[in-house]
Amino acid sequence: MNYLKNQFYPFFRFFCLVGVPLLIFSSCKEEETSPIPPNILVIISDDQGWGDLGVNGNPSVHTPRIDAMAKAGVQFTRFYVSPVCSPTRAELLTGRYHPRGGIYDTSSGGERLDLDETTVAEIFQSEGYRTGAFGKWHNGTQPPYHPNNRGFEEYYGFASGHWGNYFSPMLERNGEVVQGDGFIIDDLTNQTLKFIEEESNQPFFAWLALNTPHSPMQVPDLWWDRYKNDSIPPHRYQDSESPDKTRAAWALCENIDWNVGRILDRLDSLGKLENTIVIYMSDNGPNGWRWNDGLKGIKGHTDEGGVRSPFIVFWKDHLQAKKIHQVAATIDVLPSLVDMAGISMKETKKLDGVSLKPLLMGEDQDWEQRFIFSHWNGAVSVRNQDYLLDKEDRLFDLKNDPGQLEPIINPSDSLRSLFVEAKTNWKKNVLSELDRNRREVFPIGYSKSTFTHLPARDGIAHGSIQRSNRFPNSSFFTNWISESDSITWDAEVLTSGNYKATIYYTAKESAVGSIVSLEQGENQLEAPVLTAHDPPFVAVEYDRYPRQESYEKNFRPLELGVIHLDEGGHSIALKSKKINGPEFMEVRLLVLEKLDE
Repeated sequence: MNYLKNQFYPFFRFFCLVGVPLLIFSSCKEEETSPIPPNILVIISDDQGWGDLGVNGNPSVHTPRIDAMAKAGVQFTRFYVSPVCSPTRAELLTGRYHPRGGIYDTSSGGERLDLDETTVAEIFQSEGYRTGAFGKWHNGTQPPYHPNNRGFEEYYGFASGHWGNYFSPMLERNGEVVQGDGFIIDDLTNQTLKFIEEESNQPFFAWLALNTPHSPMQVPDLWWDRYKNDSIPPHRYQDSESPDKTRAAWALCENIDWNVGRILDRLDSLGKLENTIVIYMSDNGPNGWRWNDGLKGIKGHTDEGGVRSPFIVFWKDHLQAKKIHQVAATIDVLPSLVDMAGISMKETKKLDGVSLKPLLMGEDQDWEQRFIFSHWNGAVSVRNQDYLLDKEDRLFDLKNDPGQLEPIINPSDSLRSLFVEAKTNWKKNVLSELDRNRREVFPIGYSKSTFTHLPARDGIAHGSIQRSNRFPNSSFFTNWISESDSITWDAEVLTSGNYKATIYYTAKESAVGSIVSLEQGENQLEAPVLTAHDPPFVAVEYDRYPRQESYEKNFRPLELGVIHLDEGGHSIALKSKKINGPEFMEVRLLVLEKLDE
């Protein structure tokens, strides 16, 4: 034994003096060189055109923080979105053109993203990221279309289309109705900051979808006062411009800028800015005829002015400041973020987008020529680095005529046929996937969710009942004057069971004592209206320009009780068993809460 001990001792001594330090050094070195997953922050504004930033040449709007981020980061000069809200958001979420995801409308179910699509949030969540979405969703209200079921573990905002009140409105947090706190953009930013500030070993993926400068043009006094007397610079479409709408849009853009600055400052103070990829962009062109750098068209158009968006990528100490002039689009965001985060992604469906990482990192200057397609409501345009074929198959030279002032006269047959063939193939292979005639049925009782919202937007009025506005988003039902009137929702109950039903209503004093009923076939629930609630329209004093959308009220919850719902396709009906006075109630929302058996 002493012999073995004496033989082993020199080796043991050498290992302790040399081997152990080497192992410790090797372990530390491996830990030091292991890449830390970057945080992700995507900020999407609403109806902010290419020309609504100072950095893009607008002399009248003040956006110093976004401008500085663009100058310190990477700014794309030819980045394309869809002409309207929902399709852009679907493409950002999936990396695929929106017809593939079933988007054909911005309301009443046509905005819902198909359930067999994989979202960018689901990918990052599966990689251990904390995921949160804040603000406008616009890709489906009821679970499993709801953001909580599409990869976002935290959600605060409004899922049902657009909103008509920007001052402490009715919102939701993970399905539960809550009251907003102050001006909505400030509130959404505050909620995002809370999410970012949470102490966690996990990286975060934050999705901040702001809902301005989309109308109604509601602006806090602080920001409106900065622009209300400003002169309007001359531009291409000034004869069609509404000056106060433009001033309101600029004021809202400056408010956005202030909030972006708050987020960047907080990331910096937390020591997280160096490891956070920040993207800033808009969802479509401007919502009015205002200065837009001479581009043709506005929101809803497939021309340059309707689809060219600001797109800024900022990653402190990782990306060099530069402008990128290659064409890119919403479909590229998912593959780019996945690539930059070092995630190996299995494609269950082929992506239409490509990773922009080589352009961002300066790794590949030989960028392959490509086509970008824009579509809405049957209109399709296609562009590459040099040319644009518009919806009427007119060809424009974007290098020499970026404003599309004159189509090319007698383009060569080979050039024109190249674009016509590309558009034809896209319609055949992509647009053909879109089913515009599908029946929209709204699910209730998804197994992994507690709450289902059935807003007036998704309902059908019968009898004398009218919608408060021709635009369904954020509307309510009014003029309920007869016991034969009713409201129905085409629904499919996914889980049979008991549900607590709550409606959000207004009612005049004369309606007290009336009886409302909720019905699904033979399943019925009745409740009396015990409290009058007749508020005025809210926050109308902040409208700086006449609105097209419905005005809103502060609707009061009325808990009806518990109703049993049978599984399957059934219409859900709201009726009255008795009406006191000349008018019954106005209805904004029905919430069904699935109860544990």
